[in-house]
Amino acid sequence: MSAATPAIVLGGTGYVAGELLRLIAGHPELDVAAILSDSQPGAPVAAAFAHLANAYPELKFSDLESIEALIRRTPRVALFSAAPHGVAAAIIDRLLSAAQAAGTRLHCVDISADFRYSTAAAYEAVYKHAHGAPARIREFTCALPEHLPQSPTAHVAHPGCFATATLLATVPLLALGLTDARLFVTGITGSTGSGRKPVEGTHHPLRHSDLYSYGALSHRHVPEIIACARAATGIEAELNFVPHSGPFARGIHVTVQASLKKPVSTVQALEAFKSFYKNSPFVRVGDTAPRIKDVATSNYANLSAVTNGNSIAVMSVLDNLNKGAAGGAIQWMNRLLGIAETTGLTAAAPGWT
Repeated sequence: MSAATPAIVLGGTGYVAGELLRLIAGHPELDVAAILSDSQPGAPVAAAFAHLANAYPELKFSDLESIEALIRRTPRVALFSAAPHGVAAAIIDRLLSAAQAAGTRLHCVDISADFRYSTAAAYEAVYKHAHGAPARIREFTCALPEHLPQSPTAHVAHPGCFATATLLATVPLLALGLTDARLFVTGITGSTGSGRKPVEGTHHPLRHSDLYSYGALSHRHVPEIIACARAATGIEAELNFVPHSGPFARGIHVTVQASLKKPVSTVQALEAFKSFYKNSPFVRVGDTAPRIKDVATSNYANLSAVTNGNSIAVMSVLDNLNKGAAGGAIQWMNRLLGIAETTGLTAAAPGWT
C-alpha cells in the first residue's frame, strides 16, 4: 500500500477506544483521521487520554456528522467501532450507507456485541432489545483470526475478551476431537473489562485485594462463545461458565476443563495445541502455566495444558483491552486491508505492569 489508510474510531472516551488510538499511533499502515464523541465534539483527545498526549497533541473529538462527511470524501477508510452494544449498529449502518453512496472503500471491525450473532432474533434474545441494523448482519462475520483464515465478508465482528480467551482454549479441544462437548470454564478478568464508568464491581476500594464471581452459569457471553465455537468446529458445545472479577486492571485468565475421549498425556496435549496454532503468530503454547503479566498490554495470548489421563485443563491468558478487543480488531483489519496481520502489533509485554 502506497499510503497509510485513514482510520476512524467510534467509542468516545472508553478504554477500548483509547487502546485503539494507542495501537494505531504505532501502526505504519494506519493513520487516525477522526474519533467520534457526540457528547464532547471539539474537545481535545489528550484531555480524555492523557497518556496519548504526545501521540495526538492536536486531535479533537468529532461529531457523527463530521465523520460522515469525512467518509464521503475519503477513498478508503478503516472503521473501528468500540461504541456500546445497542448503540453501535445504528451508527455503523449510517456510516456504511455514506460510504456506499460515495463509493468509499470501507472495512469495519466492530468490537461491540451488535454483529456477533447471525440473526437479529439471536441477538435480541440475549440483549433484550431490538437490533439497530438487522439488514447489516449478513455483512459481518464473527470469528477469531486464529480460527478463520479469511473473512468471507467485508466487515468483521470481533468476539469479546472472555470469548477470545475461552475460544482459544476450547476450539482445539473440539476441532481435534480430544474431549466431549461438555466444557467447564472459570474466567478471571481485570477491572478495565467493565468499562471506564465506575460502578460497584470496578470501584478500586471494593475490588482491590478481593476475588469474587458474578453471573455464574448465566453470563450473557455464553451464547456468543457457543456460536463461535460451533462456527469454527461444527460442534455444539455445552459451556458451563463462571466468570470472576480480579483485583488487577488488565488481563484475563481462563481455565477450561473437560473429559478426554481417550487417554492423552500432557505432552501429547501440548503437542496437539502447538500444532493447531503453529501458524498463529499471536498464540504461544508453553509447557508451564501461563501468567497474565507475560501478556498484559500486548496482542499475544499464552496457553498451556495438563492432563491426568481422563481429564484436561487448558489455561489461557491474554490482555482484555488488546488481544481481547483493540489488538484483535487491528489484527482483523490488517487482513481486510491485505497487509500482514502482525503489522503494528508485535510489541512485547512490559512484564512488570
